[in-house]
Amino acid sequence: MKNVVLARVDDRLIHGEVVSVWTPSLNVNRIIVVDDEVAADKFNKRVIKALAPNGVKVNVYGTEKGAEVLKKDPKEAGERVMILTKTPITYDRMTDLGLEIKDVNLGGMGLRGERTPFIKNVACDPDEITAIKNLMTKNVHVYYQLVPEQQVIEVTGYLDK
Repeated sequence: MKNVVLARVDDRLIHGEVVSVWTPSLNVNRIIVVDDEVAADKFNKRVIKALAPNGVKVNVYGTEKGAEVLKKDPKEAGERVMILTKTPITYDRMTDLGLEIKDVNLGGMGLRGERTPFIKNVACDPDEITAIKNLMTKNVHVYYQLVPEQQVIEVTGYLDK
């Protein structure tokens, strides 16, 4: 399995916090974006790759291919991978496909569609809440942390509100 140093949900994918804070603080040298819509859009893939920090490789995959790639051993010694998805549903699906993930970090998930405020900068729709609960039943630690300097907030107390 790849050496995953952070599995993060952030509907903006690669942006300022990821580039200037998370990537250097975790010495990330590869970002794997897993999103079916972005993977199917050549222009969006190019934009995502262009936003990456210098020296960081970026790959974009759909859910099934992402799970498959992440289960493989690292291509290079010292590889440190950050996974980015727009929703916890993607992690739930990848774990159903056999990917073992220890932790999922909830970052920025804005209000849109059926999403309602959940915790801090996170809004979830009912299916995303179900996915978080599913991940937790699979022994995946799901937590909120916007940036590394911020304290981890456990989501368990927010699930039944």
